[in-house]
Amino acid sequence: MDIVGIREALEKKPFEPFALKLADGRSILVPCREFVALNPRRIVVINNDGSWHVVEPLLIVSMDYDAPHKKGSNGSGTRKRPPKG
Repeated sequence: MDIVGIREALEKKPFEPFALKLADGRSILVPCREFVALNPRRIVVINNDGSWHVVEPLLIVSMDYDAPHKKGSNGSGTRKRPPKG
């Protein structure tokens, strides 16, 4: 995918969370623009838990604005567990 399209999605006002769909089938949630760092050859996306993904733009096949709003979606393809207590 063209880095320009990702940059436009990050600059959109108001910002809308989206998921990056990768060629290997993974989906990476971008909850807010502050969680992303870009350069021409790499994209770094930070998760809420502090973990991160380094992605080459050529591996991104699409951007999905619906995925972040689906119940149970956290960008990793797994559901979050409810808090213990």
